[in-house]
Amino acid sequence: MRKRYTIEIVPNSQLVVYCPQELLKTHGINKIAFGSKAIEADFRIHPKENNSIVISKGIQDLLHFPDFSIKLHVFVEHQVLTIGPLVGIFTAGFTPFPHRPIGDRTNFFSKLLSVKTNVGAVPFVFGEQHIGWDTGTVNGYFYHDNQWQRVEVPFPHVIYDRLPNRKSERNPKLIKVKETLQKDYLIPWYNPGFFSKLDIYERLQQDKSAAVYLPETHPFTSFSMMEEMLSKYGHIYLKPINGSLGLGVHQILYDKMQDEYYCRYQDQKGVNRLRKFSSLEGLFQTVFANRNLEKMLVQQGINLLRQDQRPIDFRIHTNKDDEGEWHVTALAAKLAGRGSVTTHARSGGEVKTLTELFQQDEEQLYTKKLVHAALLLSNSLSNNMEGIIAEIGFDLGIDKHGDVWLFEANSKPGRSIFSHPELKDFDKLTCKLSLAFAVFLTEQTILHPEDVIKW
Repeated sequence: MRKRYTIEIVPNSQLVVYCPQELLKTHGINKIAFGSKAIEADFRIHPKENNSIVISKGIQDLLHFPDFSIKLHVFVEHQVLTIGPLVGIFTAGFTPFPHRPIGDRTNFFSKLLSVKTNVGAVPFVFGEQHIGWDTGTVNGYFYHDNQWQRVEVPFPHVIYDRLPNRKSERNPKLIKVKETLQKDYLIPWYNPGFFSKLDIYERLQQDKSAAVYLPETHPFTSFSMMEEMLSKYGHIYLKPINGSLGLGVHQILYDKMQDEYYCRYQDQKGVNRLRKFSSLEGLFQTVFANRNLEKMLVQQGINLLRQDQRPIDFRIHTNKDDEGEWHVTALAAKLAGRGSVTTHARSGGEVKTLTELFQQDEEQLYTKKLVHAALLLSNSLSNNMEGIIAEIGFDLGIDKHGDVWLFEANSKPGRSIFSHPELKDFDKLTCKLSLAFAVFLTEQTILHPEDVIKW
């Protein structure tokens, strides 16, 4: 049974550990471990009956255990008492400025690391340049007492991937770091990569219960295929296969009565445009000149719920908890900007709560449908994708018939919805569960390492 204990440090050079009797009476413990470091020690019953484990300064130094007085989880297996988890958050884009070590994302990471007391974990942020391969340690960034500090710690129990973009993910040096830590050091790595829209679609299509949420989607192959989809749906979307933030999304509409085509998009200056063309070929020659259409998807248009003629879609965050179970951790509506093809803030979109947009009975119905879809899709993706997935951001839509549709799934979801004042608590919840899953994953790694390797 998992339990948390306060870790106390006493000024003693002897390798002595004082533990509650409940830990020592059933386990022949002879080693203590933190992260990748483990040492032999003399284990004795704590003279006082309390929920604390006392280690000497000598043990602290050998384990590179930071002096943070928070309750941590304890795992016992094979006569080893492991305290932790020590969670490494891997990213890129560090700066030389001590108060803003991760640039514009410093505020997000400070919020993420601030949940350590609630979770019972020791999280830190690091990049490839902070790893000491010879010493088996990392000189990581910790956020403690409202300030950043550097502390040398062992290699972590688990790693949470927070690389900022696809460019960093494709960096050969970072790929090598990931492979080495996973394969040579057997450190589990969760949320390991950005999703491809086409890959997501193909994986979910194989699951009948998930496939009902998928709009018809194809890689671009020909104008005739697009003509066929326009005839069928009236409007379609062209999206970059590996796009994000709504960049490069175009809506193409066909007016049967006038036999004319319209294209709605945002130009390079950030202006929302709607242009009319007499032919699809003319549209492409004008709007898509010098673009590689082979990297685009063609997707069925959906007649979404609207308010004041502005389409509505929904952002839903899901996270696995410290038992490995999925939860919906945030749900918000997004209103498209005037004349915009997407609901992103950069195109004039607005974040709203469902309470602000719908009557109570509608709100309850839509919430129930969205939560059901998000949990089903989360389970389907985690079962059908490689790697350990513990966090997803979904962009879902509801059409005028009340049916739910999946537009995108993001392994590194943006956090723009949390700018809404009524979503601050959900911001904290997503951070909390992002690290709480590390507790579950660490426990599984210690108790069932053969299963985690298969993941």
